[in-house]
Amino acid sequence: MDDSTGNDLPRFRCGYAVIMGSPNVGKSTLLNNMLDMKLSIVTSKPQTTRHRVLGILSTEDSQIIFLDTPGLVAPKYKLHEYMIKTVEKALVDADVAVVMIDATAPFKQNEHLFDLLTKVKIPVLLVINKIDLVEKKKILPIIRAYKDRLTLSEIIPISALNRDGVNILKTEIKKYIPYSPPLYPPDAITEQPERFFVSEIIRENIFEMFRDEIPYSTTVIINEFKERQHGKDYINATIYVERLSQKGIIIGKHGDALKKLGIHARKDIEDFLQREVYLDLHVSIKENWRNKENTLRQLGYN
Repeated sequence: MDDSTGNDLPRFRCGYAVIMGSPNVGKSTLLNNMLDMKLSIVTSKPQTTRHRVLGILSTEDSQIIFLDTPGLVAPKYKLHEYMIKTVEKALVDADVAVVMIDATAPFKQNEHLFDLLTKVKIPVLLVINKIDLVEKKKILPIIRAYKDRLTLSEIIPISALNRDGVNILKTEIKKYIPYSPPLYPPDAITEQPERFFVSEIIRENIFEMFRDEIPYSTTVIINEFKERQHGKDYINATIYVERLSQKGIIIGKHGDALKKLGIHARKDIEDFLQREVYLDLHVSIKENWRNKENTLRQLGYN
């Protein structure tokens, strides 16, 4: 294929790459390392990502617009149905699908991906992540198993955490991105507003601080985000839970848990925004919010 214009200038590639897979396979870690900055929240718990996160990687000859998507799960709540629809919508926009699997996970654990991928009309790059956690001799049988089951354009073994194979993956993705002018300025990293990432950072800290069902029962809404020329920016946020007992756990005895959460979240927000903020956190109850369509829409899940 001719890669130049009539003026002998390099042709530019620009397009969308959707990152998809089961929960906790390393999708958000991959996006962050692709961009060399933390954009998607990352925790050790599955199902941390709920929204599509858009990240833009611009080079001299290309612009890859990554769509990090929620992990695909068997839906137990309306929230899970929303998460699955988010993946399906991202696939409609995408030029290439980057499908991640965990090298340490059993083959059967990813069978739910197969039906979805049979409907995908774009090139599929299978990314076998966490190869640092398995013996090298076991990688070839994994590759063969997926090659026999799926129609794949490429298979790329990587360790997203250690950045092993990440540059190779970038090169492979670029091959499947169409020739097109850039859609964003070269210094753009995302199109999502700061308040979205602030709410995500607060959620990340909830996932890190609390155990069991508590993180999954919470969502965060930014009520106010005031940038100030003098002094700290003001952020007012509400953490919604489903039950009174959960509210008590988030707040803690004498408000200690909420105070600790606020300290850690504020530091992470300041690191992200590169400026000081005053974070004002509140906790409120929206009963069974994960299973109510109207409430989900009000909370930004649409």
